[in-house]
Amino acid sequence: MFIQPLVAENIKIAFQSIRGNLLRSILTILIIAVGISALVGILTAIDSIKNSITAEFTRLGANTFSIQSRGMRVQIGNQRYRSKNYSYISFFQAKEFRERFDFPATVSISTMATQTATVKYESKKSNPNVIVRGVDENYLQTAGYELEKGRNISTQEAFSGTNVALIGSGLVTKLFPKNSDPIGKFVTIGSGKYQVIGVLQIKGSGFGETGDRMVLLPFTNARQYFARPQMNFRISVKPASAQLLEPAIGESEAIFRNIRGLNAFDESDFNIEKSDNLVNILLDNIKYVTWAATIIGIITLMGAAIGLMNILLVTVAERTREIGIRKAIGANSKTIRQQFLVESIVIGQLGGALGIFLGLLAGNGVSALIGSSFIIPWHWIIGGVTVCLFVSFAAGVIPAIKAAKLDPIEALRYE
Repeated sequence: MFIQPLVAENIKIAFQSIRGNLLRSILTILIIAVGISALVGILTAIDSIKNSITAEFTRLGANTFSIQSRGMRVQIGNQRYRSKNYSYISFFQAKEFRERFDFPATVSISTMATQTATVKYESKKSNPNVIVRGVDENYLQTAGYELEKGRNISTQEAFSGTNVALIGSGLVTKLFPKNSDPIGKFVTIGSGKYQVIGVLQIKGSGFGETGDRMVLLPFTNARQYFARPQMNFRISVKPASAQLLEPAIGESEAIFRNIRGLNAFDESDFNIEKSDNLVNILLDNIKYVTWAATIIGIITLMGAAIGLMNILLVTVAERTREIGIRKAIGANSKTIRQQFLVESIVIGQLGGALGIFLGLLAGNGVSALIGSSFIIPWHWIIGGVTVCLFVSFAAGVIPAIKAAKLDPIEALRYE
């Protein structure tokens, strides 16, 4: 890259000045670095958290939606997000939808049997907080579960109500001896005995529900053993690709309105909830943290700018005789002004480079703690360089103007 000789000379002089006032320059660089590292570090950490949230919900089946009668209730801070509650979805309506929905998508139907079950195996039993769901053979795919061992519920088992079960890994640890294979063993849930045919992979807990403390039964079996009036079913749909999500939602609503017997003027008496709604809610609230981090970083950089300006003003006073000599041998006011501006910018960019490096380490340290991937936020890095350039330029303007206005005769007589 071509650099004008005057600019190159000014950069050389700037580094000589930094070496001549090393302690003062290092302190100034550190002040700027702290501001930039706070800004880049916090924003990098926030990007890591966003990526982690998005990746986690994608793993849980993010490109899916569900038709349900009861919507999720989520409260974050003072803001509540609540879906409407409508009449229940019956088994026959869910079953009819599954049969009629002719779209490139996977459809599953499920129902909540109980959230307070106790699972027993021989002399051991779980706490009475096990979630039992009635599901079909497609539930694992639409809900984002995977099998650690064993097999899935088959279509025949789902519709015939066979006494088989998939259990969470937390129940395996609780009920079975170490290194014991639960596949083929019989556990007692409520009044029924079920053969364990599969174990779900560890999924962890989130938003009040855990897959590690869950039992999945064929939905017809759940209807029989956990029957109650107006048993509510949930329909989950996972399109073949993310691009088909919105068309699938439109098709689903049209079909289910027809199943519910609604005419063109009736409001839909069911909810269609996209699984990424909660992601959007969380990411929408994280933006306030981003703004707060940005403001904190900018305030810190303003302090750094004041410190840099003060140091440059002291430098002008200390180098008054040098400025007089430069003017005496032909340097004009513009050249002197450029010299001090370049010096300010060089110090600012050195501080910015150190701050970006420290910020990346801090932000990706948070990323490592939450299990997210290493990221390089180029937009924040470019923003940090730009902010440093602006801060150092703003801090150097007044000292540069003061130096440029010095009278060469008075400057030569200084001290």
